[in-house]
Amino acid sequence: MNRLINEKSPYLLQHAHNPVDWYPWGEEAFLKAKAENKPIFLSIGYSTCYWCHVMEREVFENEAIAKLMNEKLISIKVDREERPDIDRIYMSAVQAMTGSGGWPMSVFLMHDLKPFFGGTYFPPDSRYGRPGFPQLVERIFELWQTERDKIINSATTIVSHLSDAHITHPVSHIGEINSPLTLRAVSRLPLTNCFTLLKQSFDPVNAGFGNAPKFPRPAVFNFLVRQYARTGDQQALSMTLKTLRAMALGGMYDHLGSGFHRYSVDEQWRVPHFEKMLYDQAQLVCSYLDAYQITHDEFYAAVATDVLNYVLRQMTHPDGGFYSAEDAESALSHDSLHEKEEGAFYLWTKAEIEKIVGSHVDVFCYSFGVEEQGNAPSDPLGVFHGKNILRERCSVIETAKQFNLPEFEVGTILRQAKEKLFTERNKRPRPFLDDKIITAWNGLMISAFARASQILHNKKYLQAAQNAAQFILKNSYHPESHVLLRRWRNGEARFNGSLQDYAFFIQGLLDLYEASFETIYIEHAITLTKHQIEIFWDEVNHAFYDSADEDSSLILRLKEEYDGAEPTGNSIASLNLLRLAHITSNNDWKTKAELTISYFTNILNQRPDVLPQMLVALDWLLSVPIEIVIAGKKHSGDTNQMFEEIHRHYIPNKVILLADSSENQKFLEQFLPFIKPMQPIKGKATLYLCEKFACQLPTSDISTVQQLLPQINSVKL
Repeated sequence: MNRLINEKSPYLLQHAHNPVDWYPWGEEAFLKAKAENKPIFLSIGYSTCYWCHVMEREVFENEAIAKLMNEKLISIKVDREERPDIDRIYMSAVQAMTGSGGWPMSVFLMHDLKPFFGGTYFPPDSRYGRPGFPQLVERIFELWQTERDKIINSATTIVSHLSDAHITHPVSHIGEINSPLTLRAVSRLPLTNCFTLLKQSFDPVNAGFGNAPKFPRPAVFNFLVRQYARTGDQQALSMTLKTLRAMALGGMYDHLGSGFHRYSVDEQWRVPHFEKMLYDQAQLVCSYLDAYQITHDEFYAAVATDVLNYVLRQMTHPDGGFYSAEDAESALSHDSLHEKEEGAFYLWTKAEIEKIVGSHVDVFCYSFGVEEQGNAPSDPLGVFHGKNILRERCSVIETAKQFNLPEFEVGTILRQAKEKLFTERNKRPRPFLDDKIITAWNGLMISAFARASQILHNKKYLQAAQNAAQFILKNSYHPESHVLLRRWRNGEARFNGSLQDYAFFIQGLLDLYEASFETIYIEHAITLTKHQIEIFWDEVNHAFYDSADEDSSLILRLKEEYDGAEPTGNSIASLNLLRLAHITSNNDWKTKAELTISYFTNILNQRPDVLPQMLVALDWLLSVPIEIVIAGKKHSGDTNQMFEEIHRHYIPNKVILLADSSENQKFLEQFLPFIKPMQPIKGKATLYLCEKFACQLPTSDISTVQQLLPQINSVKL
């Protein structure tokens, strides 16, 4: 065992029995490197990373290579999911040095922690056009001894480049701050330009954006449905719906156990990379809920429901928090637990399916594209030969026509076959579950469950959101100092939260208030927002840093500039500030949101598709948000009927408030005096539709409500 045995991170513990003399990130390793005058080797990854596992097996478990590393390096392991601040710094460096990045990340550092050489996966010997790791270590150590000046110059240049790009980013205001008319006139262009770029990259045949590999990028869907709501442009909606449908019908979706895999290796959404991440499930649920609100097509509601149920079944701690991920690879059998392959848990031979399904297996195989030789169009790792990845190749209607059967009978056949296969699959060794609880990702999942409870009218989902929020507040939050922690596992909460942790969790709290109308969630959101501003806000250049200025081991404080698999902290923080400013009448928070968006103006003007979630915040800033107030008794039938009607409609830029003559209303009145006189009409729940805190005539007639809501800034098919 090495020092990693004392850590809680599943990723670090996976390396605790390597012969490499690993250190966790910290002073002990830094001082050791100085004392022995050795370069630092920093390896960053995460527990469900396929190539991280490969490099461990090939390199870090190799006795000879480990001996070389122990002689010539001080080796540090970091879990990127625990320490996104460290990961972003050195990923930026690797991308600057090589033009690309990924995990495992392999970086060599000076004693002052500045990087001088880096890459990703390195094999045990030279192959794939990459140097063998032993040869690389020997060369690095030789340069360390003989050409230290060149190494120092290289490290200084890299850090200077990163500093110029990320810290002294010039603020180019879209207009004079606090001058909304000027801002609005100048800044609508990024919205139009982003839509143009997305149209150009859209795949009209297979759906999705760009070429293979294809990643789900929910921030793009968030932008597109707002583009549709704002303009009525059918193409914005069509691109979204086609992609959501293609993803859910293809191999990227788990058709037996539900949940989305990480991405599609091919352009047709047929061959996935099989890991499942919590942040994907959370954001995609919201995308399918948006699609359902707009179209009222039960297909999208069914996908959202299945994913939520998967999360409750497989990724939920007994006390309510949500786990992080399931691995892509798994053991081939219980007799060979150390022999693992990508997707082993999910793949089927046709013979296996025939044996398990029995009668009508031909119907199932036709519908789900099962073939004798396997159905993977590409096999990058050479593990899919003769194996089938389930996908809905043909609809129930098409299958019924093919076999001349009633549609309801085909539906029953397919459902029963899936149940049999699901039961049999559960006898296999499951993929590794990373059971650490990340605050940021829990915030995203809280939002998903809270919104689903409104749109799908399921109290179980509201309870799940509340349980998770309570878990974070109890285990990963210090109420005295208002400090939010990043990671909880096995009773230990650790690492101060990043901007994402604060922003995503605050968003979850705001969504949870609108689902429950318990003001405790707004109170926590306000408190955390104040603390977020204290520790992350850049008073000079504006916007938020991704990390707080309290860790001397961080050589830079960055501001992430890409809404990728996860949106940036600044994108979500901007929208939170705008929502909270609307609820609390805090104009300073609206100004900070405006300043944050302005900080990223150069990017928004040049490549707006890089920050689609930031454009969601910009869309709110340029709109006239709606205040929807229901005056009525909480949980009463007529009040619930009002809310159900509201949630039938896609209305993105709104706040929903409840005036129920309770402490909830009194709390809101301190910020929004205009709701004080709002009362039910003749004892019936009453809708007040307001803009800029001026309200239309109230109504308690549900048919009138049904006519009013489509006239707001939403578009109904």
